[in-house]
Amino acid sequence: MTVTATATTTAEPLPAETVTARAKPAPTVTRTKTIRVTVAPAAAGDEEEGGDTAGGSAYYANCTAARAAGAAPVHAGDPGYGRHLDRDGDGVGGE
Repeated sequence: MTVTATATTTAEPLPAETVTARAKPAPTVTRTKTIRVTVAPAAAGDEEEGGDTAGGSAYYANCTAARAAGAAPVHAGDPGYGRHLDRDGDGVGGE
């Protein structure tokens, strides 16, 4: 006579482990744009029709050029002020 016995064992479950995922911080991106501005003295008679009053010898083609030169805002009577910089006509250009 042959007797066969089968034994079954159940493993004890391991305790649950909690894992918390943390997001990585976004990288900081810094962009720099270099603008070269050449300021030439305004010659006599270079004022445009419309009453540009060059208050000195500086000239800025636009507000970006005035800001890049560290002159903005430019007030009426200041070197480099021109009506083309003063969109709202309040006497302050490049604001």
